[in-house]
Amino acid sequence: MRPPPRPSSARAPASLREPRMQPVRRMKPSAMSKRKLRESSGESAECISQVQKILRERFCHHCAAGKLFGMEQQYRHLLELLKRTTVHGESNSALVIGPRGSGKSALLNHVLKDLREVEQVRENLLEVHLNGLLQTNDNVALKEITRQLQLENVVGDKVFGSFAENLAFLLEALRKGDRTSSCPILFVLDEFDLFVHHKNQSLLYNLFDISQSAQTPVTVIGLTCRQDILELLEKRVKSRFSHRQIYLMNSFDFKQYMKIFKKQLSLPAEFPDESFAQKWNNNVQHLSEDKTVQGVLQNLFQHTKDLRSLHSLLMLASSAVTVHHPLLTAADLQEASRQHSTDSKANIVHGLSVLEICLIIAMKHLNEVYDGEPFNFQMVYNEFQKFIQRKAHSMYNFEKPVVMKAFEHLLQLELVQPLERPSARAQREFLLLKLLLDSSQIMEALQVYPNCPTDVKQWATSSLSWL
Repeated sequence: MRPPPRPSSARAPASLREPRMQPVRRMKPSAMSKRKLRESSGESAECISQVQKILRERFCHHCAAGKLFGMEQQYRHLLELLKRTTVHGESNSALVIGPRGSGKSALLNHVLKDLREVEQVRENLLEVHLNGLLQTNDNVALKEITRQLQLENVVGDKVFGSFAENLAFLLEALRKGDRTSSCPILFVLDEFDLFVHHKNQSLLYNLFDISQSAQTPVTVIGLTCRQDILELLEKRVKSRFSHRQIYLMNSFDFKQYMKIFKKQLSLPAEFPDESFAQKWNNNVQHLSEDKTVQGVLQNLFQHTKDLRSLHSLLMLASSAVTVHHPLLTAADLQEASRQHSTDSKANIVHGLSVLEICLIIAMKHLNEVYDGEPFNFQMVYNEFQKFIQRKAHSMYNFEKPVVMKAFEHLLQLELVQPLERPSARAQREFLLLKLLLDSSQIMEALQVYPNCPTDVKQWATSSLSWL
């Protein structure tokens, strides 16, 4: 017999009752934890901002707060030279000579920074900075000297017979001012070799002549990358130059280059967040020991030793640092190296039409067949027609005016250059030209060219033109 059914109202004892599953409640973060999260993310964002600011100052400017590498002797020489002018009133002249990127401007900025810390120098020293790329003749240079010395009101509408009279008047106006004695003046001539091409070298002659006189303490510092600069000076200019020359050469080896890499990326001891700075510097140490990073730097070192290229590479790499990606990686440096070594002309080829690509390939074949001899449009057009006749089923045959228009576009992009200035009478079809791309650049650009026809790629890889 079955037991009678239990009444629905009756309840089982608590010990026999199955435990009821309670719904899982998701705990919400408290207001305090949210506040801490916001504060920590804000602090990390502030740290990243500080890091980027420090690195930008090092890499993008001739920062006088950075470090000099391998230029201690030249630094002492130039500092002593300028101290003799600013403190003792001696006049001097010197040339700082070195290849581009060797640190000429950085050296001068370091010396001037240390000089300005001396109170006597800071109050008295007058600086005039000229650049051969901007001051293209003596009149422009004289106006810039007048502007930087703040003597526009003194000169007014006066007319001078020569450059020497005008410069002498400026120096006399400084002497007649509120100052009891002549203030030392520093003339910095960047791109010094371009001033040599001024008419009669009047600017250089008068500046060197004043630097030999005892009336006004004047120092002339020239910055140039020309090793033969003294041979370009006229005899009368050379006789007034003191022949002081400070040479900058990047003579460090790869081991020293790696030390420079670590120092340029490391954060200073006075960084606000010590724990983040220690974590960053430890990461930089690990990067310097990474084989991939060493390979990237080795390639750059073999190509060029100048620190400007290293700064450019590190600037590209450090731009990848964000709050979500706070530390540099080897992949960042590899990507920066790829961007740094990208060929600008090959990038231009990526934006060309298929017709323009075909014309460049035709020029490439002409260079190979005629061993680099100049060519004209008619030769390029004939070469293109040979290809069209062989591949008529896959390539559209453009009319000659359309091909000429595409060819003129290549001239505007300066991928093709005429050997001589075209005259009005000369026919465009027979103007001699040369291609400014080599075979490796063309092939590299074709590899990444989007939707390039297969026949065009095969034509480019063929060793001879289509006969």
